[in-house]
Amino acid sequence: SNFSACLEFFVFLNHREKDGDENTERGNWTSKTEYLLSMVGYAVGLGNIWRFPYLAYKNGGGAFLIPYFTMLLVAGIPLFYMESALGQFCSQGPVNVWRMVPLLQGVGVATVMVSLVASIYYNVIIAYSAYFMFASMQNPLPWSDCFSWANENCTKTPTVLCNISGVLVANWTGLNLTCPQSDRVKVPSQSPSEQYWDLVVLQRSSGLEETGPVVWHLALCLLLSSAIVAAALIKGIKSSGKAVYFTATFPYVVIFILLIRGVTLEGAQDGIDYYIGSKSNMTKLSEAQVWKDAATQIFFSLCLAWGGVVTLCSYNNFHNNLFKDTLVITFTNCGTSVFAGFAIFSILGHMAHIYGVSVTEVVDEGFGLTFIAYPDALSKLPISQLWSILFFFMLLTVGLDSQFAAIEVITTFLTDMFPEIFKSKRAVLTLATSAFFYLMGLPCVTRAGIYWVTIIDTFAATWVLLILALFEIVGVSYVYGLNRFIKDIEMMIGEKSFAFWLWWRAAWFVITPGMIVILVWSVITFVPPSYGGVVYPDWSVALGWCMVAFIVIWIPIIAVYKLIKAEGTLWQLLSTPSEDWGPYLEIHRGERYSRQKDPYRSEAEVTVITDSKL
Repeated sequence: SNFSACLEFFVFLNHREKDGDENTERGNWTSKTEYLLSMVGYAVGLGNIWRFPYLAYKNGGGAFLIPYFTMLLVAGIPLFYMESALGQFCSQGPVNVWRMVPLLQGVGVATVMVSLVASIYYNVIIAYSAYFMFASMQNPLPWSDCFSWANENCTKTPTVLCNISGVLVANWTGLNLTCPQSDRVKVPSQSPSEQYWDLVVLQRSSGLEETGPVVWHLALCLLLSSAIVAAALIKGIKSSGKAVYFTATFPYVVIFILLIRGVTLEGAQDGIDYYIGSKSNMTKLSEAQVWKDAATQIFFSLCLAWGGVVTLCSYNNFHNNLFKDTLVITFTNCGTSVFAGFAIFSILGHMAHIYGVSVTEVVDEGFGLTFIAYPDALSKLPISQLWSILFFFMLLTVGLDSQFAAIEVITTFLTDMFPEIFKSKRAVLTLATSAFFYLMGLPCVTRAGIYWVTIIDTFAATWVLLILALFEIVGVSYVYGLNRFIKDIEMMIGEKSFAFWLWWRAAWFVITPGMIVILVWSVITFVPPSYGGVVYPDWSVALGWCMVAFIVIWIPIIAVYKLIKAEGTLWQLLSTPSEDWGPYLEIHRGERYSRQKDPYRSEAEVTVITDSKL
């Protein structure tokens, strides 16, 4: 009896808080601030800078905010809250949380695969940003004019002809004629920033079939980004939590500075009007495409079904108020998207004013907006080097924040699944993971690299997230059970009233699963990828679908494996959590999980402690 009591007391001491950590075996965030900054940094990524402003402009301007925030309320917040609760409750990564429904553990593996595949191209985009940041230190900016690297198709001032009664007139301005916007015809040419992007930065080939050599300056920038990520994560969240004090806050400083500078420029009002101002088109709300774009942007922006939310929340203290955190993080993320759009479009409006063209002619999507249109606009500003360095350094830090969490998903997954191998070798594992992503990214910095980046972005980082999120919501709401899940949350945040849970029940059980309509619509309206007018060959599109299959195939594979290994009926396998599902620490298990198996404790310890309690 004395021996068993001593043993139980010893086990309890092993779990007590040490150096600020409630969970000494896995570790916790050093402070709530580090957690919130890491989550905001993870959610606020390049999609907020280059994807949202363009989508808002394309889908009706200010009218787009209606479907955007609607999707945030009915899908974004409920799923973010669900993933946060899963990670915090069991203090495990995205795979081990599915011990609640062992047959669906493949969903967790699939989310890890999403982070794995997406991290390859995301690292390359960070390398692009790093290269532009270093290039911005030159005077003048290398893309500010058609220098020696340009060809005869390069021009600083686009040539615009006027269609007068079917005749294209070049000197219409000299005829005292005001040419309507609809009659203006732009002569095909390329701006210096466009040629600099294609000919100098990418050294872009004619297509996927022409791979070409590795572009050495991009390979060096890719090495730099990989080294920064490895250094920031060398001690897991203990080191990355310190890095985010800068990387998560600095982008807001730069966006604010660019916004103040942008709104003071001539023509800025035109850009803002096209963004979400007076040029907003409310009739767009009747188009299904607008609602689909709003939903996919919410999923991409909040990083739902990437595994990162579950991973970062798994390092929270058990009784952390995750409800308040969810509201703070989600609204901060979406507010950042709107805020960044003002800075982007105010300067694009100024560029349109300088060129004497409509804002619609200088707005581009994705890479074109970030690495062609915006650099071109920055080159027109006084002290252009300063604004350019600030902008691309902001992109660098924004990308690094998201990459930190994506790499943490991989390392946490391996550490939780194989603790006896990787638990004491966290630094080595981080270095090996960063080296792996560097090597995998090398094909993306060849002369055909931009085509590969576009393929990965199209197939692995968009609507495939809807598939995984749908499995998540069905697995928790319909299989594990909402009542059981709500009781788990109340173990962490305390009991709540029926009215509090009424909305969450409706969202998790009925409203959010309705996103299957958006998923079907996305598949029906799928458009094969292209870049720079280059049509991708059929084999590359087939390879993209293979990428999707590689991510999703883990769900049926692991389900079949579980069925073969387990005993009992199919429903028993679905509805019965594994014996090691529940709160990580014994002091948090209560009566509901008092019989939970502890994977980190020997069978002898479990037997002695159980016998003494009985």
